[in-house]
Amino acid sequence: MSIRSRDTLGGRAAVAGIGATEFSKDSGRSELKLAVEAVQAALDDAGLSPTDVDGLVTFTMDTSPEITVAQAAGIGELSFFSRIHYGGGAACATVQQAALAVASGVAEVVVCYRAFNERSGRRFGSGVQHREPSAEGTALGWNLPFGLLTPASWVAMAAQRYLHTYGLTPEAFGHVAVTDRRHAATNPAAYFYEKPITLADHAASRWIVEPLRLLDCCQETDGGQAIVVTSVERARDLPQPPAVIVAAAQGAGRAQEQMTSFYRDDLTGLPEMGVVARQLWRTSGLAPGDIDVGIVYDHFTPFVLMQLEEFGFCKPGEAADFVAADTLPLNTHGGQLGEAYLHGMNGMAEAVRQLRGTSVNQIPGAARTLVTAGTGVPTSGLILGADG
Repeated sequence: MSIRSRDTLGGRAAVAGIGATEFSKDSGRSELKLAVEAVQAALDDAGLSPTDVDGLVTFTMDTSPEITVAQAAGIGELSFFSRIHYGGGAACATVQQAALAVASGVAEVVVCYRAFNERSGRRFGSGVQHREPSAEGTALGWNLPFGLLTPASWVAMAAQRYLHTYGLTPEAFGHVAVTDRRHAATNPAAYFYEKPITLADHAASRWIVEPLRLLDCCQETDGGQAIVVTSVERARDLPQPPAVIVAAAQGAGRAQEQMTSFYRDDLTGLPEMGVVARQLWRTSGLAPGDIDVGIVYDHFTPFVLMQLEEFGFCKPGEAADFVAADTLPLNTHGGQLGEAYLHGMNGMAEAVRQLRGTSVNQIPGAARTLVTAGTGVPTSGLILGADG
């Protein structure tokens, strides 16, 4: 076990604002413009101005540097700026980094942002086109020559093993897709608004890489999302109810690679998310039964099932039945399969809306939300709670 004890970050910072652009397949503007629009929308939501901001956090894969966003958004001096690695695994870690800065007094108001033209520009789903030699890329060198060129192909290896181990069929993955699309169908911000699907639709969708079908794979989206983090005390004086950061964690497992950890002893789980889960439960003092809404990173449906199992919501191999039974409200915004693929940032915004009581698919009395980031890579997670 890589983490030994409860940490002391929980309860020292809160999300005070959320903001986004529209989600589309062709934004018609630069990624910097998308970032600035999202940041401004989040600040407006929080009742703050650009001059209040002294920290910015984003992803290493973002093309809009912190200093450039600060200049374009009218933000002045920065005392904190940070970038998180490993693609979608960075999502919740951006808020963790912001909370660490606020809790330590390094910054007072930190905005986390992510903006890309992931459909009209660079499409992550197209896989590896070119890569400079690096130690990090060595693992891919053992897989690319044999045709494992795309994220779907990397996930398919683990998905196939999961089905074999537990005696399941690809229909098991369909429950996730159907659930997400059901919620997206009632979310006007979702790309698949008013377009629910059935298990039959899932089964009829074309193969991408067996056992993954088209409807097992998240969409590709243009857009931006931003989140404002400040102290709980300051957030209480702002217009929106604080979404308190109850716990935050990052995790990388043993023998961790980026999407190709095929030499582990077992391919049916996600050890990196297991690290996150243990720390979130340890720090918060909560258990699966205490969570009201789960926002589980859904780049590919099999990894949703494995995440639920890593967190202990159900036993290994039982997550498909767990999802089908609607035991836990899941991805109430429609997820990345249904709303938009913003590397998980839009999922954190939905968790905040649930705590505010403003979600289009509101769960009555929602007081604690779990959010996870991308898996198959070093990852992160959050538990957010209503104030008081």
